[in-house]
Amino acid sequence: MTQVSTTIDFDREGRQHGWLRVPHSVTRSAYGVVPVPIVLLKNGEGPRILLTAGNHGDEYEGQIALTRLVQRLDPGEMRGTLIVIPALNAPAARAGTRTSPLDEGNLNRVFPGDPHGEPTWQIADYVENHLLPRVEVVGDFHCGGASLAYRPHASTHFEPDASDDLKRRSQEGVRALGVPHVMIFEQRQNPGGLPGAAKRQNVVYLGGEYGGTGSLPAANLALTERAVARLLSFFGMTDAPLEPLPSPQALRIFGPRAYAYAPEAGVFVSSVELGQEVVAGDLCGEVLFPENPERPGIPVRFDGSGVVVCKRHPARVEPGDCLAQLAERLP
Repeated sequence: MTQVSTTIDFDREGRQHGWLRVPHSVTRSAYGVVPVPIVLLKNGEGPRILLTAGNHGDEYEGQIALTRLVQRLDPGEMRGTLIVIPALNAPAARAGTRTSPLDEGNLNRVFPGDPHGEPTWQIADYVENHLLPRVEVVGDFHCGGASLAYRPHASTHFEPDASDDLKRRSQEGVRALGVPHVMIFEQRQNPGGLPGAAKRQNVVYLGGEYGGTGSLPAANLALTERAVARLLSFFGMTDAPLEPLPSPQALRIFGPRAYAYAPEAGVFVSSVELGQEVVAGDLCGEVLFPENPERPGIPVRFDGSGVVVCKRHPARVEPGDCLAQLAERLP
């Protein structure tokens, strides 16, 4: 049984702006709650969709795209039920950090959560067991946050033994979002992520990484806003026309060899650009040591072959920091 309460009446028509109130008792506030903003737009029967951003607090494209959406969308211009949470891990969003400053929880690693746990775990439990059962589709908008720059892509996740209908709707949906590149994850889900939660509730999951570096480039924000609008149109919630676009390039992540990591602490100088094709053995970059300038740099090479889809943003690195990620093109 959840301890989270809400000011929203999910059965009421029209527009509601309210809060999820997550209990958090601390010295300065014995009966305190963590307020998570939630908006409900409801107009009769129709599609049932949940849109989230701020799963990681330093990822801004989705947070702003969904904030703008709820400001402009009139329930009379749509059909069905739309639940929007622009800052899902609200403590992390307020702090501008990947994880929550209240409990160090990484929301996209703790599903199905714990109704009696710390705030991040309670949020995960409420989403999985009280919001996902209300919807057919979840759109979850990410980016690389402060540590990574992504070449924007949309994504969908489902397991190999998922129903043919779920696979079809997932792949058709992600290809309709208007993003030039899509990532298809047909694999056993990480149970701690929102994609795994969606799988357990038989809900179509549409995600993606729409930029990064802790900034808001105008082109990435526009791409995210277009993806949101097209998602609502594709599933029949709005009547906005779906402008025909070229078929996106489909890719997939292929395992541990897709990643390059820092071997030591130092300053990383990248040798590749986003979208560049590389093969195993190509130079990813070099770790240098300005505090010991006579020490030779350490080259970092790729273990796999593919397209560079994300790369490290801050130059200063520690051992084990991800420096780049590759993906393989699908036919």
